[in-house]
Amino acid sequence: MTDVTGLTKALRAKAAELGFSMVGIIPARPARRLNAYRAWLAAEMHGTMGYLARPDRIARRQDLNVILPGVKSLVCVGLDYFTLRLPDHIAHDPGRGRISNYAWGVDYHEVMTPRLHELAAWLQTEADTTSAETSKTAVATTVYVDTGAILERDHAESAGLGFTGKNTMLIGPRRGSFFFLGELLTTLPLAYDEMKPSLPTCGRCRRCLDDCPTNAFPQPYVLDARRCISYLTIELKGWIPPELRPLLGNWIYGCDVCQDVCPFNRFAQPTTAAGFAPTSFDVAAPPLLDLLRLNETAFNSRFAHSPIKRIKRRGLLRNVCVAAGNWGSQTAVVPLARLLHDPEPLIRGHAAWALHQIGGPQARTALAQARQTETDRAVRSEIEGPVW
Repeated sequence: MTDVTGLTKALRAKAAELGFSMVGIIPARPARRLNAYRAWLAAEMHGTMGYLARPDRIARRQDLNVILPGVKSLVCVGLDYFTLRLPDHIAHDPGRGRISNYAWGVDYHEVMTPRLHELAAWLQTEADTTSAETSKTAVATTVYVDTGAILERDHAESAGLGFTGKNTMLIGPRRGSFFFLGELLTTLPLAYDEMKPSLPTCGRCRRCLDDCPTNAFPQPYVLDARRCISYLTIELKGWIPPELRPLLGNWIYGCDVCQDVCPFNRFAQPTTAAGFAPTSFDVAAPPLLDLLRLNETAFNSRFAHSPIKRIKRRGLLRNVCVAAGNWGSQTAVVPLARLLHDPEPLIRGHAAWALHQIGGPQARTALAQARQTETDRAVRSEIEGPVW
């Protein structure tokens, strides 16, 4: 057994020991679908995510040597995050906010990134002791957990972790798509996997395309992020387009529809990472009334180790206001009226929209009072709404 073959076999075993569900190893070459990525950017389907189109980021995606000079190998890992399916009476309760199931527990970056760093440190040490051609100081590594300018799903497909579905998700034939991806780039040569030539495909199935609430797929394998609920509730930092707000339903962070309806996800593998499981249904689908009352301190405490912390209180309450408006319950009027005086204009404006949606004397009175003192032009426009 050569040093490279033995080291690669040991690397796989170490990745499994660290809890990764899958591992694939390929040469550090450009992604196969770079041209599709460029066309997607040219169509401006990335919306406000300008960092995706930055020339320096595109250069990194075109050549991994820009990220790590002398890179030879790309180790792609996957970690399952599926925990449970919500009962229908919870998932379809309009008085609760829907959260994508990857965000029910701890932030996956806090789980995966330390493991990848440990894998990288192990690789450097092991290479130093098993190879006559390398030394610890000669081995360079870089790790990413959706934080680097690489087309990770495309590379992971090349590494045999799955195939690309019509919803643009990477799908494992016997595990579905509920798994995170991470990468380890290294200057070490390793023994490489060959791309599997006989993986399944979506065939004629188009459930993900037909069931998307916002029609975010203009065609199979193409996602228009500007209409995607995950983009609208997470990546978009400003005002949610009014015409799309009713289509969000009660989703307040991300969306699972295109994955929930995928037949391959009947094979979803339960995660071994205990931190991903929700501690209660109120964590996975919290009552909207509870969230409407969150102040800055309560938000920071509640979501300290959650992916939700990245959109901050103003982003979450913006989304919650939209969900409350779609709920249409009079019980939400009082907390929404209180938010008309929130320090954040984004929250005030979306609260006004929600009150218009709910209607009734109490909502109209709150809007009329807020109209007398509001100075922000965008918020005033929301307060005035279609009835003034």
